[in-house]
Amino acid sequence: MKKPVLVVAAAVVVLAVLLLWWWSSRDKPADGVLQLQGNVDIRQVSLAFDGSGRVQEVRVEEGDKVKAGEVLATFDTQTLQLQADQAKAQIQTQQQSVARLRNGARPQEVIQARSQLAAAQADAARAAQDLQRLQGVAAATAGRGVSAVEMDRARSAAKVAAANAELQRQGLALVEQGPRKEDIAAAEAQLQAADAQLALLQHQISQGQLKAPVAAVVRSRLVEVGDMVSPQRAAFALALTQPKWVRVFASETELGRIRSGQRAQVFSDSHPDKPVAGKVGFISSVAEFTPKSVQTEELRTSLVYEVRVVVDDAHDQLRLGQPVSVRLQQDTR
Repeated sequence: MKKPVLVVAAAVVVLAVLLLWWWSSRDKPADGVLQLQGNVDIRQVSLAFDGSGRVQEVRVEEGDKVKAGEVLATFDTQTLQLQADQAKAQIQTQQQSVARLRNGARPQEVIQARSQLAAAQADAARAAQDLQRLQGVAAATAGRGVSAVEMDRARSAAKVAAANAELQRQGLALVEQGPRKEDIAAAEAQLQAADAQLALLQHQISQGQLKAPVAAVVRSRLVEVGDMVSPQRAAFALALTQPKWVRVFASETELGRIRSGQRAQVFSDSHPDKPVAGKVGFISSVAEFTPKSVQTEELRTSLVYEVRVVVDDAHDQLRLGQPVSVRLQQDTR
C-alpha cells in the first residue's frame, strides 16, 4: 500500500515543480530576445463640416467601421441648391449674349442699315437741290424773289439731311464691322464670373456631406439630427486603424540592441498564444522622460527613447490603447 502512495506523491511533486517552472518562465523572454512594454498607439481625426447648416441625416454610430470616402452625415442644402439653379439660368442668359456678340449682325440687319443710308442720301440730295434752286432764283431776281427766311430754312434742311446721311453711313460701317473685341471680352468675363459663382455654390453643396478621409472606426458621435453645425464644431472623432503601431520606450542600454526594420512579436493578455508580427519602424533620436504610464519605480525618473513597432494585425486582435509586450528578436551576429 505504501508504494502506490509514494508513487502518487512523487508524481504530484514532479507536476508541481513543472507547473512552477512554467509559471515562472512563461513571460520570460528567451535568450537573445529583448522585451519591452508599451501600448497600441491611439491616433484619431476630429471631423467637422466645412460649411454651416442644420444636420439632416446621420448614417453611422459609435464603433462602426467606415471606409475612405463614406458619407457619415449630411446637412440641409436646399437654399444653396436654389441659388445654384438661379446661377444656371443666369449662365444660359449670358451665353446667349456672348453668342450674339460673336456672331455679329445678321444679313437682314446689314440690308436694313444700307436701305436707311440710301434713304438718308436721297433726302440729302433733295435738300441740296432745293437749296441750289433757291439760290438760283435769288441770283436771277437780285434777292427779291426769295426771302431770307426761306433761304435760311433751305440751308438748314440741307445741312440736317447731309448730317443724317453721314450718320447712317457710319451706322452701316458699325453693323458691317461687328461688335468690338472689348465688348466680346467683357461679355465673356461676365460669363466666366457666372460659371465661377455656380462652381462655388456646387462646392458648398458638396460640403453638405461629411465624408471619412480614411478607413477608420467611429470613436465619438457628437451631433444629432436637427443640430446646427459649423466648421468650428467637431461632428465625429475617428480612430485610425491603419497603419497600426505599438509605442514602447527603451533605455539607453537597450537602445543599442534595437535597429530599424528589426523583427518583433507583440503579445497581448487577451491573446497570449497568438503573437502579432511586426517590425521596428521608428527610433527616436532624442531622449525624453519616461511617460506616466510606465509605473516602474526604477524608470519613473529615467530618460528613455521612443520606439514604434509597426504591426501587421490582419485579424484585428489589437485594440487602440491596449497594453502589450513587445519582444524584439536580436541579431545572432
